[in-house]
Parts: sequence; C-alpha cells; structure tokens
Amino acid sequence: MLKQPDRYGCYCWITARDFPGTSVLSHSRADIALIGLAVMGQNLILNMNDHGFVVCAFNRTVSKVDDFLANEAKGTRVIGAHSLEEMVSTLKKPRRIILLVKAGSAVDDFIQKLVPLLETGDIIIDGGNSEYRDTTRRCKELQAKGILFVGSGVSGGEEGARYGPSLMPGGAKEAWPHIKTIFQSIAAKVGSGEPCCDWVGDEGAGHFVKMVHNGIEYGDMQLICEAYHLMKDVVGMEHDEMAKVFQEWNKTELDSFLIEITANILKFKDSDGKYLLPKIRDSAGQKGTGKWTAISALEYGVPVTLIGEAVFARCLSSLKNERVQASKLLEGPKMTQFRGDKKAFLEDIRKALYASKIISYAQGFMLLRQAAKEFGWTLNYGGIALMWRGGCIIRSVFLGKIKDAFDRNPELQNLLLDDFFKRAVENCQESWRRVISTGVQIGIPMPCFTTALSFYDGYRLEILPANLIQAQRDYFGAHTYELLSKPGVFIHTNWTGHGGNVSSSAYNV
Repeated sequence: MLKQPDRYGCYCWITARDFPGTSVLSHSRADIALIGLAVMGQNLILNMNDHGFVVCAFNRTVSKVDDFLANEAKGTRVIGAHSLEEMVSTLKKPRRIILLVKAGSAVDDFIQKLVPLLETGDIIIDGGNSEYRDTTRRCKELQAKGILFVGSGVSGGEEGARYGPSLMPGGAKEAWPHIKTIFQSIAAKVGSGEPCCDWVGDEGAGHFVKMVHNGIEYGDMQLICEAYHLMKDVVGMEHDEMAKVFQEWNKTELDSFLIEITANILKFKDSDGKYLLPKIRDSAGQKGTGKWTAISALEYGVPVTLIGEAVFARCLSSLKNERVQASKLLEGPKMTQFRGDKKAFLEDIRKALYASKIISYAQGFMLLRQAAKEFGWTLNYGGIALMWRGGCIIRSVFLGKIKDAFDRNPELQNLLLDDFFKRAVENCQESWRRVISTGVQIGIPMPCFTTALSFYDGYRLEILPANLIQAQRDYFGAHTYELLSKPGVFIHTNWTGHGGNVSSSAYNV
C-alpha cells in the first residue's frame, strides 16, 4: 500500500503491517540495530519495521527498551536487547548498527564499546548531527580495524523519521550496497517514487551536506522572519491576515514546508483564545550546525553571507535584556503608518523573499563545490537537491528547479548563471530593492534580505573596490598586488619613498 503523497509529492511505502507473515519474519536474526531510543530513534525504528525490516532496539538506559516494546512498538516485529552483546548477537552479517545518540563523545564511547564485538566488514552508522571532521576521523580509525563507518545526515524531524526522512549517507562506500535497500526504502519519495536518499561521498561528505542543509534552513527561517517583520510592523497586519498571505504564497514559487508551517503558526491561538506567537520570547536558540556552516565558509573562503547573517541574527536576538535597555536609549526613524499600495507591497515582499532565497541556495551550493575540491569528493549536486526535495525541513518545490539546473549543466559554477534562476532574480529585482529601501528608511532590520542583495550586486560587477584594499595592504605591509595588465605577477610599490624597493620578479607565481 502507499501512503498518500503530501503537497510536495512525498510519500512512503507501508508494507510490514499490511503484509504479515512475509519472509522477513521467518528469520531469527535482525536486519539492523538502532541505539538511542529518543523520539527520533523510536520513529526511525517504526519506519524500518513498516517496511519489512526486523530491527533490534537498544538504549543505554535499558528500561527504555522494555517501555518502547510494551508501548510504541507493541505488536510490531521490533525486538529488544538489554546489552550490546545481546544486540550484536541478534544481527545478520554483515552487522548493521545505527547510532542515534548525542553528537560528540557519546558517539565515540559507543564505537569504542562496539568494536570488540564486531568483525571485519561490519557497519556502524552515525545518524546524529556530528561535525563532519569527526566523521572523517572515525572513518579512518575504523577502516584500520576493518569496520565500515557511515556518517549519515538525517533530516525531517520526528515526523520525517517516522514516515520518510531525507537521508544523506557518506563514508566507507563499501557499506552502501549493504544499507542501500533499507535507507532508500524508509526515505521520503518524490515524483514517480524517487527516494530522497543516495550515496553522497567519502568520509565526512554526508555530514558536510547535512551541515549545509541546516545552514540553508537557518537562512530560510530568517528570511521568513524578515518578511513577517515587514508585514507586522510596516504594513500593520493582524495575525490571521498574515496567515492568509503565507497560505497564498505557498501556492507560488515559495511552496515549501517552512512557509506552510509559518501560516499555521500565525493563526494558532492559545487556550485563552489569544494568538500564541506574540507571547513567545523573541530569543532564538541554536544547536550549532548553522554556526559550523558559517565557519566552514570562512575557512574555505566562500562568501556564504546569508547563512552567516542568519546565525548572527539569532545571536542578536539572544541579547534580549540588552535590547530592552537599548530600545529606551537609542533612537531611530519613527514608525509611520503605511500609506502605500498594500497589495503591491506584499507582492514586493514575496519577490524579495524569493530572490533572497535563490541567493542563499546559490551560496550553499558554492560551499559544497569548494568542499568537494578541498577533499576530493565527487558530489552529485542535482542528486543533493533531490535528497532535499522531500522529507527534510527545507523541502520545497523550489529544490526541483535546482535539480533541473544541475541536470541541464552538471558543471554549473553558480545557480545564478542558470537561465531559469537568472530570469527569476531579474524578475524580482525591482521589488527586492523597493522592499529593502522601505525597510531601511523605517528602521526594520533585514540582515538576510540586505546581504543577499549585496552579494548579488557584488557578484555581477566586473570591477570591485578591492584594488584599494590591495593597495592599502601593500602600503602598510608590503603584501604586494597584481596589475590588471599582468595577472600572476606580484608587485610592491614604495608608496612613501622611505621603504625598500622589491623587484617584481621576486614575487612571480
């Protein structure tokens, strides 16, 4: 049987409960084990069970295993273990074990305990939000011991884990044939049934792609917040009215999970009948993956400006007490009642959001491309867009357009150079600039709208003022510069007449 597809074309096959007595049940050994029975782990187990796989569940606190089997997993084929030794003994070979535990030392602790119990060719899969360098390290360490290690991004939250997540596995490629059927069976499906899961690349590639996904998620959320801020404080709209606008936007190019839930959040009322959103403290939390994306962008010299600003916007929001004090002391433009064409301005906001979103994804794929060069990964960028097309938090119709762009040109250097996205941004440009001008004049912070436009303007200019920076660097530090007429030849000028002269030939590269 098929679960009905959602509005993004995602659906999953349901088999185990609908077809009792299949051959899978006749085996006494489990197909795979999962360690970590928080909600994500429980839901992933139930997902695998629905697809006909026998799963062995284990948790450090073993009482949670019994509770899970007696409640959520009651009546399923899931089996439990009260020790790692017992868990390993239930598994078919090669043994496949998923870790869904807190990233960091907990992953290393379980690996250390598992290795003595495993044999050459057995597989450990880390499905948490691990830092990609840790995954690379673990791949190398376990390879030396004959164990295959996979670091897999898992996106979609609790519901995705239960009914079809986006999965981004990478690491020891020899493991892929042994986990492919399970992973692609439980993943979200789009289009004609294409799974939102495929092999990403070697070592830490899977977790790097998941990190960039999460960074883009930060950007998407901040862009939506800036649109909401403009509606609320510039146009003066009420919550129900804003909810209806987001519902309408979800029928356009912005059709996505985050736009959909924003409409639901805006119209949600508390038990007292009042809107819940204005009661929520305006201090955003973060778990680190957005920050990791920004750090990686700086490390590899990629201008992923929008994700960086989205991270900083959360940092600024966390200064709640300081902002309360500053609001009483620092003056800005006085808010005035909006007197323009409301419908036209809302369309301007929609287009500004769409154009900025294109920039964010273009920057994210720039970072993926640079990482591939750094680590020698062969990444399928259209395939990555497909993996994100369903199941995950940033799932949207928009990602299908990105896949189409890379299908047209697998060597595409930047999404902005694709004809579809080039035309899309050009179509939004006047609206984009009007929104930013209006917001700046009124004093509305729009860090992601503005940095997206600044990137676009910088990227499209043949000449930037960086020549002055190079001259300044050479003036105070003799760092040299290149002439436009002699690229590759580095020159130092004695700007003051007091320094030493350096022959240009000494700086040839």
